[in-house]
Amino acid sequence: MRSFWKSTGKVGVLLAGLLAGAPAVSAATITIATVNNDDMIIMKRLSPQWEKATGNKINWVVLEENVLRQRVTTDIATKGGEFDVITIGAYETPIWGKLGWLSPLNDFDKSYDYADLFPSLRNGLSVNGTLYAAPFYAESSFTLYRSDLFKQAGLVMPEHPTWNQVAGLADKLTDRSKGVYGICLRGKPGWGESMGIITTMANTFGGSWFDMSWQPQLTSQPWEKAVSFYVDLLRRDGPPGATSNGFNENQALFATGHCAIWVDATSAAGRLYNKETSKVGGVLAFAQAPVDVTPKGAAWFWAWSLAIPATTHHLDAAKSFVQWATSKDYVNLVGTTAGWVAAPPGTRQSTYDNPNYQKAAPFAGMVLKAILSADPAHPTENPVPYTGIQFVAIPEFQAIGTTVSQDIAAALAGRETVAAALSAAQAQTVSAMQQANYLK
Repeated sequence: MRSFWKSTGKVGVLLAGLLAGAPAVSAATITIATVNNDDMIIMKRLSPQWEKATGNKINWVVLEENVLRQRVTTDIATKGGEFDVITIGAYETPIWGKLGWLSPLNDFDKSYDYADLFPSLRNGLSVNGTLYAAPFYAESSFTLYRSDLFKQAGLVMPEHPTWNQVAGLADKLTDRSKGVYGICLRGKPGWGESMGIITTMANTFGGSWFDMSWQPQLTSQPWEKAVSFYVDLLRRDGPPGATSNGFNENQALFATGHCAIWVDATSAAGRLYNKETSKVGGVLAFAQAPVDVTPKGAAWFWAWSLAIPATTHHLDAAKSFVQWATSKDYVNLVGTTAGWVAAPPGTRQSTYDNPNYQKAAPFAGMVLKAILSADPAHPTENPVPYTGIQFVAIPEFQAIGTTVSQDIAAALAGRETVAAALSAAQAQTVSAMQQANYLK
């Protein structure tokens, strides 16, 4: 062990500090399921340092977002025991924690500093004060745009744009002959893919998923107006094949200069600002998430987090890894090896107090404000019986949201009208809510 720390220099010192005081664990091979986002790819790349320091090994299962959710949900619901660490979010954690499917995470070493985690994250990932997932990075949503294209066209993005203003700007910036699309938005079906942006649009257009009696509202005027706006905007100013584009696909389009405007996750800011991985890093600009009749629910709240299924046979090793990957020292490790602009955002006050991060990420203040101002308890203009901004925090929503997203994708692809898509979505959602005994 001594020779290892000597050979790895500064990085070794960081990892040594991170693991100091952590309980010794027997060597084990743990299986980790995670999403194929850039932050997780960095985690995988740095993980051999944890393996060397602890003697444990990792079997990685890195999956596309929709596939990850399906695999993890099936495994944990059936108590399959395939995974020792899973990547889940603010939707699954409180539901699965309450069901006893996750191991509590309240006993990390003192150096972990739970108080450094933003309270909204701790609360959102806890049940009755017990933490069931450790936040890896957190995000809200906002508007990203290319300042060079705006300058060339003599256009100005408002700091607080409306959706109508965004659409007008996108119309003026679309230049298909040059492969530049006025706007990129998620179109790939999935409750956590296209429904993320569609639900926030429905919220700010004055809609909600359910009324106070749990009656679905998908054929209400706000939903019809929001989805029609979304479909028309993407058809007119979006890239071809939009129904295949989720977060990663749109990020790649934006990074290579093909999107003038992109409304999506604040976590993309660091990746796109990095000039080594993005062609638009020097011309990247930001505004708040667009609004319509109300600002409520216009910007989402999410935290990709690491949790441990109750079925794990390697609890100590799994806890050791989760503590390592979500600690203050891990943030420093990323900053000193991958660059501070790549540090996991949105989870710890110490990250935003760090001068190195402030210098590398001038967008940090706007991102943090968006995350902390998101209010999952009051996501819509009118009262609703649920929490969650871009999702509804009930177990049935995963299936409902995915089904509705497929109906809307059919409208986006031109296979049916928006009215027909929402009518089908309403009928399917009513049936699902009746089967779950929300409706009589």
